[in-house]
Amino acid sequence: MEDHGPLRSFGRLKSRPIKPRQAALMEALLPEIRVPQEAFDPRALMPGAAEVWLEIGFGGGEHMAAQAARRPEVLVIGAEPFLNGVASAVRHVEEQGLSNVRLHDGDARELLARLPDACLDRAFILFPDPWPKARHHKRRLIQPEVVAELARALKPGGRLRFATDWANYADWTLERVLASGLFRWEAERADDWRRPPLDHITTRYEEKRLGDCAPVFFDFVRR
Repeated sequence: MEDHGPLRSFGRLKSRPIKPRQAALMEALLPEIRVPQEAFDPRALMPGAAEVWLEIGFGGGEHMAAQAARRPEVLVIGAEPFLNGVASAVRHVEEQGLSNVRLHDGDARELLARLPDACLDRAFILFPDPWPKARHHKRRLIQPEVVAELARALKPGGRLRFATDWANYADWTLERVLASGLFRWEAERADDWRRPPLDHITTRYEEKRLGDCAPVFFDFVRR
């Protein structure tokens, strides 16, 4: 990824005071499960991990924690700049006793830049901020340079799942991911993207249906 100066995460990084218990976990547990601040090999974080997954923008951490609990042999790395979401995720990790979760409390693009080539088996981008106004589309996470970085970090055959409940963002993402030539989309019928994948975990945010369409799920495969 080219160096364009410091990255800027748009939107609020904190919305309300963090609850005392979560604040205590942020002080005590987060430093233990935070990913390194320099380039690193994810496999070194959990030797013997069967796979390495990345969730970008994990929100409150519900999906990330549930996937990690379901697959304890998989290292799950999560990235989220929103501090309240990080606090919530740390609580999930502690309450469920998850030893296979590592967190980056910052912009996912910073994390991607520190990952080696072909180190990820799966990546999730679920219901990212849609920035629905046209003048804000440049703030959307899905941009050609991010698609290229995801392709670089994913192994050949690795999978990228994108979900949104905003029709324009669905079209935007499909166009940019396929235009990269780095991924293929294996959907054969409408149900392949209209219905949640079998291993999907619905979160409270998704249930709110804040978008303008029913949830759309795209599973892309790294060429």
